[in-house]
Amino acid sequence: MPGLTLLSRTLHLPRRSFLFAFSVLFLLSTTSLTAAEQWHAGLAKAKITPETDVWLAGYGSKRAPDGKLHDIWMKALALEAPGGERAVLITSDFQGVPKSMSDRVFKKIKTKFDLERRQIMFTFSHNHCGPRLGDDLYDYYPTTPEQDKTVAEYTDRMVEKTVAMIGEALDNLAPATLKQGNGHTTFAVNRRNNREADIPNLLKAGKALVGPVDHDVPILTVTRPDGQLAAVLFGYACHPTTLSFTKICGDYPGFAQLEIEKNHPGTLAMFVNTCGGDQNPLPRRKVELCEKYGHMLAVAVEEALKQPLQNVSPGLKTAFTYVDLPYLKVVTRADLEADTKSGSAIKQRWAKRLLKKLDQGETFPSAYPYPIHAWRLGKETLMIGMGAETVVDYSLRFKREFGPGTWVCGYADDMISYIPSKRVWLEGGYEGGSNLYEYGRPAYRWSEQTEDLISETVNKLVKQVE
Repeated sequence: MPGLTLLSRTLHLPRRSFLFAFSVLFLLSTTSLTAAEQWHAGLAKAKITPETDVWLAGYGSKRAPDGKLHDIWMKALALEAPGGERAVLITSDFQGVPKSMSDRVFKKIKTKFDLERRQIMFTFSHNHCGPRLGDDLYDYYPTTPEQDKTVAEYTDRMVEKTVAMIGEALDNLAPATLKQGNGHTTFAVNRRNNREADIPNLLKAGKALVGPVDHDVPILTVTRPDGQLAAVLFGYACHPTTLSFTKICGDYPGFAQLEIEKNHPGTLAMFVNTCGGDQNPLPRRKVELCEKYGHMLAVAVEEALKQPLQNVSPGLKTAFTYVDLPYLKVVTRADLEADTKSGSAIKQRWAKRLLKKLDQGETFPSAYPYPIHAWRLGKETLMIGMGAETVVDYSLRFKREFGPGTWVCGYADDMISYIPSKRVWLEGGYEGGSNLYEYGRPAYRWSEQTEDLISETVNKLVKQVE
């Protein structure tokens, strides 16, 4: 290196000393350059365990909590790519976040942090041992004015906690490496094709269960420059309905997150429910089964972590839109008047509430705005976010269409109802039939176009982030 030799003589430095100094400067400059070109990630969490008598969500009954197995949480992962593009993923142990709550969060986030709707995805695990929120499934419960007030006050607090948590995650942005992998576990069962009462004997006899399932456990890791594993995001397609009692906990995802965080001190474990609308953990109803499924999921994550993980190159594109999903038929006054005499208490409450709306001069929309996200992380990861209770067909379809590295997250932004695929719609039954009244919608069924409209929209968004 004659040029360096000449420069060292000019500066009156011994060649060895000069080369050492030059190497240090070179390493510092490349380290700085690398930091500017890599991912930045920020993390935060907030405890959401109610301190007041908010009923537990789901199952259509009064379920006042009488203790807890463990605390429940919201968690946030903020990502920033070179160039400054940002996105925030929220995971939570809520049963369902209604549009009336999430829209308030999105509005405040826009005002406070200048993040657009496309940059925030608010997921919920659909945990049935977590608290009610806002007007989610309002007709489902034999509620009282006192309980309505308690839920409204709790929801207000959660809006503020969510905004504060996002701010903390953004403040914590720091250099990070992202990697992805995939695990596998098998406790989810297609509940449409296997009777719950038959499961124990079928398993004991070694007989195969039937119906589509998605047993993948996708993972995304966040690692700091010093090698510290800062976060593990992981998913699975299954209802968190192992338990139906009155203790607060996170069901199997809660136990899985606790185990992963115990195995990796200082690491934040975050769970997303992929497309588990027609999947149940079976058999169920016992705490030991819940702990078992949580352990199985945690083991799947640990096994994935032991395998070579794929680097996710720095780069971020986000897209979002609503697609109007039409109802098959909007209910009429005559329909509602007949349903006030229904044998279903839920349907009676729904019919009476909607009749009051008609009496006040309201009209019912013919469609519902359905939220869909597409996020591209580097060239390796495509994350699709879909509102409400998507059935497993959506995950299987989009992973097949878009290839490895595709995450399909249901239960995002809005707890609307079950979202059937074409197959499930044609078969009918609980997830595809005339049960929209349980969710307060002014109709009994979605249109047969549902999957086609969603698929067309997803494809448009994916093209936007290519």
